[in-house]
Amino acid sequence: MAFAFSGFEGFEKRLELHFFGDDPTILQLGLRKLSFECIQQTLEAVQCTVVSAVGNSYFDAYVLSESSLFVYPTKIIIKTCGTTQLLKSITPLIFYAQTHLGLTLSLCRYTRGSFIFPLSQPFPHTSFEHEVTYLETTLPSDLCFRKASIMPSKSSSHAWHVFTATNIPHHHSRALYSERHAYTMEICMTDLDPVLARKFFRRAGDGKTGDSAGKEMTEITGVDEINPQALVCDFAFDPCGYSMNGIDGEWYSTIHVTPEDGYSYASFECVGSVNDDVDILHVLRKVVQIFRPGTMSVSTTSLGSEMWREVSGAVEPMGMKLRSCAMDQFPDSGSVVFQTFTPLRRKSAH
Repeated sequence: MAFAFSGFEGFEKRLELHFFGDDPTILQLGLRKLSFECIQQTLEAVQCTVVSAVGNSYFDAYVLSESSLFVYPTKIIIKTCGTTQLLKSITPLIFYAQTHLGLTLSLCRYTRGSFIFPLSQPFPHTSFEHEVTYLETTLPSDLCFRKASIMPSKSSSHAWHVFTATNIPHHHSRALYSERHAYTMEICMTDLDPVLARKFFRRAGDGKTGDSAGKEMTEITGVDEINPQALVCDFAFDPCGYSMNGIDGEWYSTIHVTPEDGYSYASFECVGSVNDDVDILHVLRKVVQIFRPGTMSVSTTSLGSEMWREVSGAVEPMGMKLRSCAMDQFPDSGSVVFQTFTPLRRKSAH
């Protein structure tokens, strides 16, 4: 049976939900006013828990037992890995937002890579077709502008899956993306350099908490140099694995690492703006330097930004070669560009 031979599924499922409301007093904090109990009950449906949290004046960031959760006044982003049932968070989130805050769902975006262990995924994540059917039937019918797309790469085993649904008339989309130059970049890496991956294992009986061991990993791996001005909330799992959320003003970055040999995986995601002080070229190079992956994909989502054009110029000097590039447009959700990279010289079989 396939389950018996599965390792831990590193590839995350990512869900982004945007809401709107008419009461400006509620919108100041919006979804951030949801009680921790509501958040816990939502995560229970997904089958994960909160292990650490931090917030600032813009949003709250939670490190989960499987990845991360970000709560802004009018949007929520959840990423979960393993065999979590992420899409089961939609119904409770719509319910709590509506009944507790008077907020209505206006946009849904779901993205993921190709699972390493697809046969281990529970419904509705058993296939992209099942996920789309679940989304189609779960989302409110007024989210009528919908599109599902599988974006291919030259590697037959790896593709990027995107589903979007929105009810937003075109003249409102600018209000939703008040920052036209904002972008979301999702980086997925497999076949990590084994020496570097070992840094994400804990020493047996180290006597540390997940928080203190996480802080040590952040420093010894160079994660703290990716964006030195970010406030970092990190956690190291036992015996191995690492998660971190970085918050910098209204933008976040997040890293998740599954370092085991044979199915090693790391992801880096950031949300930012081309008008920022953050140097995305430095960020990309630092990420490649920390993990030295055998394969890497970069998915960039934006409404007007051309940030994706910077990616290959940033990582090719690090020995990574662009192998494929696919682009697609989504109704009132902007464009998605999916690029894949492998090292110029492939590592020996050893």
